[in-house]
Amino acid sequence: MSTFEAVEVIPHGIARPAANYAHAVLSVHSTRMLHTSGVVPTRPDGSVPEALADQARTIWVALRALLDEVGMTVTNVVSVTTYVVVGEDLAVVMAARDEALGGHRAASTLVTVPALAQPAWRMEIAIVATA
Repeated sequence: MSTFEAVEVIPHGIARPAANYAHAVLSVHSTRMLHTSGVVPTRPDGSVPEALADQARTIWVALRALLDEVGMTVTNVVSVTTYVVVGEDLAVVMAARDEALGGHRAASTLVTVPALAQPAWRMEIAIVATA
């Protein structure tokens, strides 16, 4: 059985990442991949927190539950795509990502959008994880 390893790709001759993420991650010997849909900030009881930081925490709790369900952790995450409504505080969103990943660096894309499917949703996140 092969051992999974995620290796950050850091080529010479390109600028460093603009924040705490990896430009690219190479998955070595991966045998399983988890692709999530965009996870939205809806709690199990159906409520949506109003504060952006609370929405981010709600999403990351759900993402960890998805990872746990398949025997993975945040260290298996190789890619994060975050969608945030225009005008929101991106620093709050990036801080929540950094806290949730606990120092683990994944490829990360942050996109601002005019709106999401529900007006109460101010952000959503999709991840790819490998093991």
